[in-house]
Amino acid sequence: MVEIVNNDAARQWEARVDGELAGYAEYRTQRGRAIFTHTVVEPRFEGQGIGTALAKAAVEDAIGRGLRITPYCPFIRAWLKRHPDYDAHVDWPTK
Repeated sequence: MVEIVNNDAARQWEARVDGELAGYAEYRTQRGRAIFTHTVVEPRFEGQGIGTALAKAAVEDAIGRGLRITPYCPFIRAWLKRHPDYDAHVDWPTK
């Protein structure tokens, strides 16, 4: 079973499978924004929906806290492009 938790101290959402870190999505918050910078899924956990679970949990939490989403992370950016229902909450980076 996959457990997704926000590790505020490390500024990352973490996915754990049976207690083992399977992946994480790094972020920072700034002036009403959740800025996603990097996502990693460990190779042995790829293809199991870990990245999708991380992206969904992180994005929905940020929205629930009233934050705008800025996706610099290529994985989070691609996930958001496949889920246009979140567009109203996203500020696409110009760089």
